[in-house]
Amino acid sequence: MDSKDLIQIEDLYGAHNYHPLDVVVTKAQGIWMYDVEGRKYLDFLSAYSAVNQGHRHPRIVKALIDQARKLTLTSRAFRNDQWPLLAKELCDLTGYNMVLPMNSGAEAVETAVKTARKWAYMKKGVPQDKAEIIACTNNFHGRTVTVISFSTEADYRKDFGPFTPGFPIVPFGDAEALEKAITPNTAAILVEPIQAEAGILLPPDGYLRRVAEICRKNNVLFIADEIQTGLGRTGKLFACEYENVRPDMVVVGKSLGGGCYPVSAVLADREILGVFKPGDHGSTFGGNPLACAVARESLRVIKDEKLVENAAERGEAFMEKLRKIRSRHIKQVRGRGLLIGVELHPAAGGARRFCEELMKEGLLCKETHENVIRFAPPLIIRDKDLNWALKRIKTVFKRLA
Repeated sequence: MDSKDLIQIEDLYGAHNYHPLDVVVTKAQGIWMYDVEGRKYLDFLSAYSAVNQGHRHPRIVKALIDQARKLTLTSRAFRNDQWPLLAKELCDLTGYNMVLPMNSGAEAVETAVKTARKWAYMKKGVPQDKAEIIACTNNFHGRTVTVISFSTEADYRKDFGPFTPGFPIVPFGDAEALEKAITPNTAAILVEPIQAEAGILLPPDGYLRRVAEICRKNNVLFIADEIQTGLGRTGKLFACEYENVRPDMVVVGKSLGGGCYPVSAVLADREILGVFKPGDHGSTFGGNPLACAVARESLRVIKDEKLVENAAERGEAFMEKLRKIRSRHIKQVRGRGLLIGVELHPAAGGARRFCEELMKEGLLCKETHENVIRFAPPLIIRDKDLNWALKRIKTVFKRLA
């Protein structure tokens, strides 16, 4: 079957909860993907940062296969030999001293919410069922009912209520508004250091540092959602490091699974994650040996191949080149590392048509929030490949001038 046939089948039998570009990928390796007709594309999205190490990284695939031949699942009813090692290696890498493993990013965010609430009742003395977690405008933390309860995006909420209470909202980047919103019942603030889904929005300089100060002053937990930004994407292990901030909790996912298997986790110190006792929380697949073996090798690849450093060096250089493109359509180029947004003026007619033209040129990326093109290639990318991409980006902006 060709791409047209497969698209028709998907549209007939699959729920229409996505609006993908009409490319049907059948194989991939490294930074390149191929459709069913054999056309070659440079992946400039990395599955929303889940493929930071590149598609089918040989070491990660080998770890997956080797573990699959031995043991894939025990549930947490029994112990396995991979989860303890992943827990230790994650703590050694990040400086936290406890980990709670899950599968998807949304599950990990839910875990962080439950952790903060339980901490507030056990450690802070907040009255039962009164704990509040402050979130930010334009956030994206997942798709569960509780998570969309604190979304400010109408499309994410319409027809899905009633919603979970307990989530005051403050403007992203406004530390003063955060401070005013804190009450004796405030357990935590949940924030993305860079809002990727909202259009690669960076807060003002000093914002994260100020948030950390406000949280310490008021005995409030600082939870950083680093699912997309963490593990090297922004040119630091965590984006919070740009302001030398150590959150109380960090949520990770996506590239923790090396593009091969869903793995997520919540990182914190013992006085926070230590509030859980057996039966409080869990997941049949969370911490499974296959996921842990993959995650362990994914972390080693990030370190051994210096992907954090590569993102910092090549990202900055690539952004400078993008800023030199002369087009009346471009309003701003912004980002950190290899998480880059090109915001277009509304008169440009939306970012999707640019993504569709880039696809024709062999470059796959995705629009976000209508007027922003997101560029986020695998962190293994080289200068010659970025230059290849830049040439095609220039071509498309010239064509749509």
